[in-house]
Amino acid sequence: MTKTALITGATSGIGKATAQILAKNNYKIILCGRREDRLIELKNELSAFTEVHTLSFDVRDKKAVFESIDSLPETFSKIDVLVNNAGNAHGLDSIQNGDLDDWDAMIDINVKGLLYVSKAIIPKMIAQKSGHIINIGSIAGKEVYANGNVYCASKHAVDALNQAMRIDLNPFGIRVGGIHPGAVETEFSEVRFKGDSKRAANVYKGFEPLRAADIADIIHFVVSRPYHVNIADLLILPTAQASATIINKS
Repeated sequence: MTKTALITGATSGIGKATAQILAKNNYKIILCGRREDRLIELKNELSAFTEVHTLSFDVRDKKAVFESIDSLPETFSKIDVLVNNAGNAHGLDSIQNGDLDDWDAMIDINVKGLLYVSKAIIPKMIAQKSGHIINIGSIAGKEVYANGNVYCASKHAVDALNQAMRIDLNPFGIRVGGIHPGAVETEFSEVRFKGDSKRAANVYKGFEPLRAADIADIIHFVVSRPYHVNIADLLILPTAQASATIINKS
């Protein structure tokens, strides 16, 4: 039976790569993101493999989240897999020099956005007594590092929510698991450094980072396990990385 996966932050990076691998493995895909042009482009690409529906909204917008998910057509209304992937990092400042707008963006997207989307979908999973929620965290949710403060706090919250969801949804047969990548080369660093491409590129110099496709491959593995198997928590690092701040660069 064909399953349906809803993926937030699907227009780039890990979200896009996850949509691509799941589409090629017989999942119907609901692509969610802010950039409608990218959603349409990806839908056209993936429609060669499966049925695709797009929802354009910002996870920070509570009203838009619920209205968008409520608008799903009947053929996409049974969601088997939710990948809470939308997330961001803004700035790399000490706590005393932090920008309040950056703080708001990280908390609103990484924590509240994840909660809004989950709240909109969990009742459907409870009703069907099945479902699988994958929360994309970060090594920053396992360690705190200098100038990481609010970003690390937001990803620690994702880690805590992942554990809490697993407990609360256990009576309903819903699987919940967290995937926490280390250094992955995506648009992530450009966002963190606010479009400074040179500074962003330097993050990945001197070692081989993870690619979005590496994480997507693991997500596919996790969601394709037999239903009695729940991979609850995974930390994934490139070989060169030993911790959040220790990377072997040549």
